[in-house]
Amino acid sequence: MSSLKDIKLFTTQSHACSYLPGEEARTLFIDPEYEVSTEFHTHLSEIGFRRSGAHMYRPHCSNCQHCVASRVIVERFTLNKRFRRILRRNEDLKVEVVDSIATDEYYVMYEKYINERHSDGDMYPASREQFESFLVQACESTLFYRISSGERLVAVMITDLLSNGLSAVYTFYNINEQKRSLGNYAILWQIEEARRRNLPYVYLGYWIRDCDKMNYKLEYRPIELLLNQRWTKLT
Repeated sequence: MSSLKDIKLFTTQSHACSYLPGEEARTLFIDPEYEVSTEFHTHLSEIGFRRSGAHMYRPHCSNCQHCVASRVIVERFTLNKRFRRILRRNEDLKVEVVDSIATDEYYVMYEKYINERHSDGDMYPASREQFESFLVQACESTLFYRISSGERLVAVMITDLLSNGLSAVYTFYNINEQKRSLGNYAILWQIEEARRRNLPYVYLGYWIRDCDKMNYKLEYRPIELLLNQRWTKLT
């Protein structure tokens, strides 16, 4: 298996942080021309990298260590009352793998999701180019999950299948379905799918202590955080 020493690494220029006001951010990413195998993708996830389209990256900020990789411990995860209610509320939903999400049906829902729910984020305003480079472009282990009620599309999950778990890349959904708590449902479904596949982890991306938008990740305990290059369990 390759190591970071064998691959070209690049860093971005400093730019305004998307999560913490007043902070500057930099990102380290591996050569996008390098073909990342599932095995190496797993290794990168274990040391705190994430995937965005063709890019494998992790924060590389000089004076800040607030972005902390997180993963759910599948075997020990149990449903609390709130999570059980969410699953009951969505018993009518069907989840299926599709080959691609490169159609107007998916883009229109993504565009509305970004423009109306995340208008304060760095992905606003949504564009077709952004959608294709961020989500449509996949790696060898990517799974596109369509979530529907009858024939009606309500949500999409983009997930990478790793050797030791599922990596929840991104979820977007119909914003008119607020009562369903579809963001939570998507995580709960991926945890159960990892359990079905006998995989130990679901990677949830970065938790940021001082960012309210990221605090939901600590609800999925027991969870592990990558602190000082070691996975540390929170119960």
